[in-house]
Amino acid sequence: MKQLFIFFFATMLMAAGCQTGSRKVHSKDRLTKYVNPFMGTDGPGNTYPGASVPFGMVQLSPDIGIPGWDRIAGYYYPDTIITGFSHMHLTGTGAGDLYDILLSPVNSKSIKTIEENGNRPYSRFSHDKEQTEPGYYQVYLEDYGINAELTSTRRCGIHQYTFPKDEQSGFILDLGYALNWDAPTDTYLRIEDEQTIVGYRFSSGWAPDQRVFFVAKFSKPFSRYELFLNNEKVDTDHVRSKNTKVRTYFATGKKEQVVVKVGLSTASIDGARKSIESEMAHWDFNKARKQASDKWEDQFQKINVKSYDKTLKETFYTALYQSMLAPTLLSDKDGMYKGADGKFHKAEGYDKYDTFSLWDTFRAAHPLYTIMHPNRVEDMIQSMISHYRETGLSPVWSMQGNETNMMIGYHAVPVIVDAYFKGIGGFDPEEAYAACKSNAMDDDHGIKEYRELGYVPISFDHENWSVSKTVEYAYDDWCIAQFAKALGKTDDYNYFMKRSEYWRNHYDKASSFLRPRYKDGRFLEDFTAKDYTDHFCESNAWHYFWFVPQNIHGLIDITGGPTPFEAKLDSMFTYHPKEDDELPIFSTGMIGQYAHGNEPSHHVAYLYNYLGKPWKAQERIHEILTTQYHPVPNGHCGNEDCGQMSSWFVFSSLGFYPVNPADGNYIIGTPLWKKATINLPNDKTFTISAKNITKKNIYIQSAKLNDKPLSKGLITHKQIMEGGTLEFEMGPRPNKDLWSSAASLPGK
Repeated sequence: MKQLFIFFFATMLMAAGCQTGSRKVHSKDRLTKYVNPFMGTDGPGNTYPGASVPFGMVQLSPDIGIPGWDRIAGYYYPDTIITGFSHMHLTGTGAGDLYDILLSPVNSKSIKTIEENGNRPYSRFSHDKEQTEPGYYQVYLEDYGINAELTSTRRCGIHQYTFPKDEQSGFILDLGYALNWDAPTDTYLRIEDEQTIVGYRFSSGWAPDQRVFFVAKFSKPFSRYELFLNNEKVDTDHVRSKNTKVRTYFATGKKEQVVVKVGLSTASIDGARKSIESEMAHWDFNKARKQASDKWEDQFQKINVKSYDKTLKETFYTALYQSMLAPTLLSDKDGMYKGADGKFHKAEGYDKYDTFSLWDTFRAAHPLYTIMHPNRVEDMIQSMISHYRETGLSPVWSMQGNETNMMIGYHAVPVIVDAYFKGIGGFDPEEAYAACKSNAMDDDHGIKEYRELGYVPISFDHENWSVSKTVEYAYDDWCIAQFAKALGKTDDYNYFMKRSEYWRNHYDKASSFLRPRYKDGRFLEDFTAKDYTDHFCESNAWHYFWFVPQNIHGLIDITGGPTPFEAKLDSMFTYHPKEDDELPIFSTGMIGQYAHGNEPSHHVAYLYNYLGKPWKAQERIHEILTTQYHPVPNGHCGNEDCGQMSSWFVFSSLGFYPVNPADGNYIIGTPLWKKATINLPNDKTFTISAKNITKKNIYIQSAKLNDKPLSKGLITHKQIMEGGTLEFEMGPRPNKDLWSSAASLPGK
């Protein structure tokens, strides 16, 4: 394959010529100070502000207690009340689930309730007495006079509450609490002693069979307790039902501090207990807070950026932070976890992860992990393969040991294939290939019709999404074909390469769009490209026209060549919706028809490079970087989506992006930083510098890789991982000759 030869040849040149990249570079600043976890808690971002560690099982965060789209993550910045603090949350999704194990500090002043939060006690709060940083959250509960502080380990939530003097201080541990899609199916509470409560919460929602076991230990013994079964008090030491809770009581002196440790497990109460024993054996909250902060600092130090603009730097490190909130740890210290088949399994030699928002994250988040976290990627691939062992299919959108089948495609495939070609091991390639192929040969989700007809036909079912499915299946099939070729499976290679071109079967020359088709081959009548219909997944025909990352030049050709393709691409950014156009909730971050708030558009600005017009890409990418992200609560232009929105910013601000997330190439955009140093896992560094970079100097005048002119507008993964320097000369006007020749185009 020509691309693989270029990939290999460039690596050899670099290995011969590179004299740099052997010493790590660390910032003198503590980089955690640049992070604002409130980013995305207002507007469409749907993020949470609470405490977690990188890729941790626990997301301990405040809950307003009221359902709704704006509170998908449990918290909404414009709100003014807090009901309690639950231990699990989704980051930036469009579906409401989790909110498990709600703990609420209370006292004699906890008397206000409202119907909207299930008549639970609540307190008002002010942002003036609230703060958050990576691994830590604090808020003062004004009605109670209680100060709440939260931190976490990988599998434990740690609370510290400063109480006023009160004879009726204590906690409510509420397992019946639920929001949005989530509903408990079976909960259990047992008072083990005056400092320990154990139990579990099983629930159904987006995850149809979620199981969370917990052990809660309190630094201050409670003098008495009240157990509730369906809101009725019962005289016993344990209770089981869909709706259970416990209220504990103790007296507190002025400013008395009480620490609570809550260990979690998806496998057993014993596993939750071991979480505490292995990760939080002490009672020192500040020590745990520092350890959490240090874990984040270690990750942030992997990329050091120098900027002319502090706000951009804050956006970068906040994006880097949010890129590491998912996937989330699923397995216990001993490897046990609840599998997608409903049985308990043991992860041998790896950590089991889940919360794979693959329709989003295959595009940029997972490629970013291959640079920053290759060892963790090994575990993620093993996790996907274990899902295949348990269900016969690789994950589509898996969460908490469940397949949700949310969204479309079989995008574990590009993640696995990308890892394989980047030399990330820890898994059996033959088993990984079988996992990839399993989804492509399944009969559900229109795949049977796709195989038989060469496209997914119109069915008018809700979320039929026929065109989107066809083009995404075709891309995944291209990935399988490359994997097959590498493993010597020639027949499979030829078969899946043929399928990778099925996107062509939707092309309608009359409209110059990918158009829905009936089973008999006819195109849909009354087709309007800008309309949002069930033929396109959370998008319209404008958005999905460009999703052929495996064959951009084929897309250019079928459109009529570079000139009409460029005109169409220009129109993507200039054909603005009219005031009376009905835009759905996910059409945000609009620049013409381009919607940065939703993932199908994320690679589109980079397509100018394939036309020899990288300066046009530089204009649009800089516009998106500087207008669609801000380190403030309303700073995300759309759902953050488990790290994808943030990973786009991280990559693009460094000056490159994986247009095809599985070919090992990163297409050059335009850098934001005077200097950015990537500290690589192999004790080397890759440094990107941009001479003369300013707010106006956004155009690349020239580029060098390891002191040699960069002949193409791309770099490879291997070139980055070998260490070296990428140098840009920036200016205020386009260099229209740069990478304009046919030989310099990506994919040529």
